[in-house]
Amino acid sequence: MHHHLLQSLRLCATAGNPFPGKTLHAHILKLGLNQYGPLPNTLISMYSKHGLIKHALQLFDEMPQRDQVSWASILTAYNKSNLPNRSISIFPNMIVHDKLLPDHFVFASLVNSCAALKTLRIGLQVHARFVMSQFSSDDVTKSSLVDMYVKCGCVHTARVVFDTISSKNSISWTAMISGYARSGMISEAIELMKVMKVQDLFTWTALISGLVQSGHFVSAFHLFIEMQKERIKIVDPFILSSVIVASANLAALELGKQVHCLVTKIGFESSLYVCNTLVDMYAKCSDVTAAKTVFCYTVKKDVISWTSLIVGLAQHGKAKEALALYNDMISSGVKPNEVTFVGLIYACSHVGLVDKGRDLFKSMVDDYGLSPNLQHYTCLLDLYSRSGYLDEAENVLNTMPFEVDEAVWASLLSACKRFGKTEMGIRVANRLMGLGVKDPSTFILLSNAYAGASMWENVAKVRKLMVASDVKKEPGYSCVHLGKETEVFYAGETCHPMKNEMLVLLKDLDEKMRKKGYVPDVSFVLHDMGKHEKENQLFWHSERLAVAYGLLKGVPGSIIRVVKNLRVCGDCHTVLKFISSIVGREIVVRDASRFHHFKDGKCSCSDFW
Repeated sequence: MHHHLLQSLRLCATAGNPFPGKTLHAHILKLGLNQYGPLPNTLISMYSKHGLIKHALQLFDEMPQRDQVSWASILTAYNKSNLPNRSISIFPNMIVHDKLLPDHFVFASLVNSCAALKTLRIGLQVHARFVMSQFSSDDVTKSSLVDMYVKCGCVHTARVVFDTISSKNSISWTAMISGYARSGMISEAIELMKVMKVQDLFTWTALISGLVQSGHFVSAFHLFIEMQKERIKIVDPFILSSVIVASANLAALELGKQVHCLVTKIGFESSLYVCNTLVDMYAKCSDVTAAKTVFCYTVKKDVISWTSLIVGLAQHGKAKEALALYNDMISSGVKPNEVTFVGLIYACSHVGLVDKGRDLFKSMVDDYGLSPNLQHYTCLLDLYSRSGYLDEAENVLNTMPFEVDEAVWASLLSACKRFGKTEMGIRVANRLMGLGVKDPSTFILLSNAYAGASMWENVAKVRKLMVASDVKKEPGYSCVHLGKETEVFYAGETCHPMKNEMLVLLKDLDEKMRKKGYVPDVSFVLHDMGKHEKENQLFWHSERLAVAYGLLKGVPGSIIRVVKNLRVCGDCHTVLKFISSIVGREIVVRDASRFHHFKDGKCSCSDFW
């Protein structure tokens, strides 16, 4: 009978819900067998697999005599319930109270806890104890150690442990390959995979997703194509989500569409995870209509589904749609998270809804018990700065419970310039000087702010700091996507084959703009250049070159899509508004801060870049 009860409990652990297991537990209690042999440990395991950690812990505490299996079961239960810190904190009781030494199962559970927490210090202590134990040759624990060192960023140590594994399984191979990929060690990852006897989908997924996480998006795509050539069958959608994320970060709309087609062809369009990444990808590739379409056919929408579209709409300046979608989300019974409120407050800033933004910030805390993070405060500052509430913005900066970085103060200084708040601007500039400036654009802001107030000694200080810091501005570049073709332009590009045609077009557009009232805004260039030199520098900014190329080579009437590595400067912002009106085309620019949809002489960002 006892054997049948054990078998039944093990089957209950794999059941879809915990009810059969609870019923069987009640039956065991009635029979008085709750402390019989392996039954308590099997019950703990059953409850842990269903995430019922309180039930598992109660059984563990009631056991008159615990053994290593009991400890391994409860530690595993904590890990599966996403409470690895509890595993670490209760482990000393095993040695102190129960007078037991850990076995290989306990060591593996502890290492997994350290991996989840990414705590290298404790991980090293567990590793040292493992090496000194009689189980030091256990390959399962060594595989867990590889994973732990990889997650803690110690790839070389992980490799040392990996090389000591006598019988390497797919888990250890995959962990090591993933570690190399996440660290951007592409050649090492590929070389290790070549040595591996069997390369399955999960190995390829580890490699490709690791490269995506480390920002090597192009390499990830090349390897995905290589995987397709190897005819690896895609039976799990995670790898598709990884290449969709790569498309999003590259803003490669055509690649993203091709992966979407593959998703549909294979039959993973019902995968919630894939749908959520598709919504995010289309939004980041500036095709909001496609993002909304994918969202609509997502059957069981979760908080990530709603939030992805809310943030996407907010980034594209569609504030009213984002706020309306939030109301639908609440009506559908989905609870918002921290990211939802980042998107909502950001959306409010685009249309100057100061009161609404304040209410949302308050609602996040009062109604949903969420703690505002630096992003929420930054969005609130953006809202105040855009709307001219600069005193409120300065007050938030001085009272927020986070260390304020250079970029946030520079944003307020830029707003002071926009609204003519000279006195506050100087106060903010002084604070920036005390922070230790690193960004070249901040030096330009500071220099021009002091120059505007005729504070020439301070201007000289800024210039000396700039020279002493050896500031080298990141070269500005812009990519223009024309279907399957992508062209990259750098600021001041002089050797492009179509340079003459682009120059003629830009000069023609410049003449037409000046007739419509355009005057170059040279305040975005260091003040001590000559007027002609300043205007010439602005004329060769990369986004103008990209747009000119798009007008010359793109399909007539199509949207010109540009991705820029830096923020678009104020003068280029004005120029692109004029161009959109003159040529009757929509121009979409994704810069380092936000999306700009230029159409009919207006921009979706409400002229705050």
